[in-house]
Amino acid sequence: MKTAIQSTNTKMTNHKLKFLIPTIIGAFLFLIPLPIDGQWLVLIAVLANSVQSFLEPMIVELLVAVLFFSGFGSLLATMTKPEWLMKSNLHPLVVVHPIWLSIRVVGAVFAVLVYFQIGPTVVLHETTGGEVLTGLLPTLAVWTFVMGMLLPLLVNYGLMEWLGTMARKVMRPFFQLPGRSAVDAMASWMGNNMVSILITIDQYENGYYTKKESAVIVTNFTITSIGFALIIASMLELEGMFLPFYGTVLVGVFVAAIICPRIPPLSKMQNEYYGPVGKQIKEEVPNNQSTLSFAFERAVQKAAQSDKPVQIVKKGLFNATDIWLGMLPIVMAIGTLALIIAEFTSFFQIISYPLIPILEWMQIPEAHLAAPALLVGFADMFLPAILASGIESELTRFVVGAVSLTQLIYLSEIGVMLIRSKIPVNFWQLLALFLIRTAITLPIVVFIAHFIIF
Repeated sequence: MKTAIQSTNTKMTNHKLKFLIPTIIGAFLFLIPLPIDGQWLVLIAVLANSVQSFLEPMIVELLVAVLFFSGFGSLLATMTKPEWLMKSNLHPLVVVHPIWLSIRVVGAVFAVLVYFQIGPTVVLHETTGGEVLTGLLPTLAVWTFVMGMLLPLLVNYGLMEWLGTMARKVMRPFFQLPGRSAVDAMASWMGNNMVSILITIDQYENGYYTKKESAVIVTNFTITSIGFALIIASMLELEGMFLPFYGTVLVGVFVAAIICPRIPPLSKMQNEYYGPVGKQIKEEVPNNQSTLSFAFERAVQKAAQSDKPVQIVKKGLFNATDIWLGMLPIVMAIGTLALIIAEFTSFFQIISYPLIPILEWMQIPEAHLAAPALLVGFADMFLPAILASGIESELTRFVVGAVSLTQLIYLSEIGVMLIRSKIPVNFWQLLALFLIRTAITLPIVVFIAHFIIF
C-alpha cells in the first residue's frame, strides 16, 4: 500500500513538473518582454531575428526554391498522383485543390520573375513583388518555422488551461470568449500577431474554440505588437509621443473588440466546434473548488496527457513544412497582386472619395491624402504609413497611423493565413470586418487626437 501511494505521489509530482517547466519556458519565450539592446523584446522575437540574420545571405534563394517546388512540384504531384505518395502522410502537402494549386503556381512564377528580374515592372517593383519576396516572406518564413517548433510549450503542457480558467471571468462577459483567448492576445501584443493566429488556428482545430470564437479572436485580438507599432510611429515621425499613440490604439482595439462580436458578420456565425474533434474545452469552475485550484488541476491533467517530445517535434516539423509549402506561395501571389493594385492603380484613391468629406467634417487636415491611406491598409500593413509619411499635419499622421494599427486585418499576410486555414472566414467577411473596424475606431482616434493629445 505504502509503495503504491509513493508511486502515485511520484507520478503526480512528475505531472506537475511536466506542466510547470515547459510553461515557465514558454511564458519566458512568448509572453514576458525583457530589456534587450535598449528595447523591450520577448525572447521568441530575439530567437527569430537571430535565425533570420543567420540565414540572411541565403534566405531569398531558399524561398525561391521552396516556392518553385511548391508550385511546380504540387502541379506534377496533383496531376500524376503517384501511388507511393498517396499512401504517405506527405500527400496533403503537395496534392491540393485546383484553386490552391493555381495560386501556388502563380506565387512560384512571381518569385522566379522577381529573383531574376525578368518580366513586367509592376511585378518586379521594390514596393510590390520585391517587397513581398525580400521583405515580407523572409520574416514570415522564419517566424512560422520557429513558432511551429516552439508553440507546443504554450499549447500542449497546460498553460492555456491554467490561464484560460483564471481569465474566464474577464474574457467571457466582455468579449464572449473563453479565458484561454487571453493567451492569444498576450502573445500578439508582446511578440507578433502571427503567433496569435497560429495559436488560434491550433486551438480551433483541436476543439478549444468554436467557429465564432476563433473568428472573433483572429479579427479582434491579433493586435499589432509594441515593436511593430514603434516602427509605424517612427515612419510617421511620432516617436516622441509613442505612449499616447499606442495607448490610443489600445483604446480603439478594446472598444472594437467589445462591439464587433455582437454585430454581423461575427454575430451570425455558429458556436460550433470543429467537427473532427468536437468540444474539448472545460473552463467552468465547480462549485466546490476555487478558481486557482481548478486551474492548476486542469493544467496538470493537460500536461499528463501531452504527447512525447519526439511526436511533438514531428508534428511541429510537419506543420512548419505545410505552412512553407502552402502559405508562402499564396502570400507571394495574393500579396503581390494586392500591392500592384495599391501602387499602380487609382483603385484606393477612387473608393476613398466618400471618406474625404467625413474627414473634413472631423477637421482632419489634408483629408484628400488621409482618405486613401485609411483604406489601403487592407492590402498590406505598411502601406498606410508609407502613404501618410508625406503628410505635413502631425495630427493627420497620428490619426492615420493609429487607425491603421486598429484595423488588424491585412490581406497580404493575416488575410491569407486566415483564408487558407480551417477557421470559417472568407474574403468578403474580412473586407466587411476591416471596414467595420475602421468605422468604429476612426471616431475614437479622432476624438482622442483632438481633445486629449493635440
